Amino acid sequence: MIRLTGNTLTVDEMKRLLYTDEHVEACSISMEKVKECREVVERIVEEGKIVYGITTGFGKFSDVFIQKNDVKKLQRNLILSHACGVGDPFPEQVSRGMLILRANTLLKGISGARPLVIEGLLALINHRIHPVIPQQGSLGASGDLAPLSHLALALFGEGEVFYKDRRVPATTALNEAGLEPIDLDAKEGLALINGTQAMTAQGILAYVEAEQVAHQAALIAAMTLEGLEGIIDAFDEDVHQARGYKEQIEIAKKIRDILHDSQLITRQGELRVQDAYSLRCIPQVHGATDQVLSYVKEKLEIEMNAATDNPLIFDHGEKVISCGNFHGQPIALAMDFLKIGMAELANISERRIERLVNPQLSDLPPFLSPEPGLQSGAMILQYTAASLVSENKTLAHPASVDSIPSSANQEDHVSMGTIAARHAYQIIGNVRNVLAIEMICAMQAVEYRGTGKMSSATSEFYHQGREVVPSIVADRIFSNDIENISEWLKNK
Repeated sequence: MIRLTGNTLTVDEMKRLLYTDEHVEACSISMEKVKECREVVERIVEEGKIVYGITTGFGKFSDVFIQKNDVKKLQRNLILSHACGVGDPFPEQVSRGMLILRANTLLKGISGARPLVIEGLLALINHRIHPVIPQQGSLGASGDLAPLSHLALALFGEGEVFYKDRRVPATTALNEAGLEPIDLDAKEGLALINGTQAMTAQGILAYVEAEQVAHQAALIAAMTLEGLEGIIDAFDEDVHQARGYKEQIEIAKKIRDILHDSQLITRQGELRVQDAYSLRCIPQVHGATDQVLSYVKEKLEIEMNAATDNPLIFDHGEKVISCGNFHGQPIALAMDFLKIGMAELANISERRIERLVNPQLSDLPPFLSPEPGLQSGAMILQYTAASLVSENKTLAHPASVDSIPSSANQEDHVSMGTIAARHAYQIIGNVRNVLAIEMICAMQAVEYRGTGKMSSATSEFYHQGREVVPSIVADRIFSNDIENISEWLKNK
């Protein structure tokens, strides 16, 4: 059981919640703050004060006063009108992440929602009722309005959800789970949809998978070094201490540790004086990506515990401030950075693939073919890797440099952070496929060199891989091999 406080949620806890059956509960102290804040909202409505989003319309309609007897209708209309996302739905893990993050931010006790709303979100999480949320339609400010509106629909029995491996109307899932729909009250619709939970949830999933891919990239690169009889001297500790980047030092050590007992690596001058950059600079390139991952994790853990709606209520209602915490720029920039960092892992991997298959760059059989000429071997595997790398370059274009004004120019600068997060996730999938291709080629190369000479670490990895993809003894449909290794890496 993970207790949400509004302030202490971590990426590691999110991993448990996204990948296991772990349940959540609300911190009782945080719930008391929620109750106190809710009293402020009710007082504002009762006294007829003019406060944005509570007794006024939204966006350009902020100057329109809403009568007391219409505040509930206002919140329902808000959700219905803003639920206009399009495209394929987010993965269920992202939808689940959005529910968790939204409950967590409301537990900070400065958004004005009732405890009942938070309890409703927790019930959806614990019953694994995940709203169907279209991926496209968010500008990333005023937060993820369209995606979060689709999330909010489920609370009052509208829209669709994923439940027990089915896509069903929300009312069906609520009835089967024994849950009652919730009628939103003053401020609650706004409290649910002003925020960055779509980009952050997608960003968390992207980060978790990116971290795994980066770890696997080092192991696959080490096997490639064996297949090409790479020079280990370039990974010497003194070299990397001389530059000083912690992550670069760690990658070099990881490669040394993986290959410490390998008989396939060489010393400078034995076969050649130095290797190409794609081999020699693995610590510098992979290490730089690890720096990106550290930055992204830091920003995600801040945003996971952030109050990102508008207005926010402080000092027992003495201060009710319209603000811009919903603006997704910090996550937009982090996701764009993640895109670039992960794309580089595929860039350098594809260059290593080229060295494995190109007979002008090594003494391995041309294209690792069992019968060069009659059989093409891994020739087109490199084509596919090159295509994925090129696609990543397009996806890595920063979404955050774009902005289109909305709401009659009231919302005149937006982040496009959700686009950045979605593209980051696509890039990570492409990177995994490129690494799968490198692994297929590296396994074939070490077979040619002699698997008995491999290090103990790469030998174990090789034998695991061979259970998924057999040796290339004749041309076959290699698409299946790429898919199988990629899926194996994802689930490993």
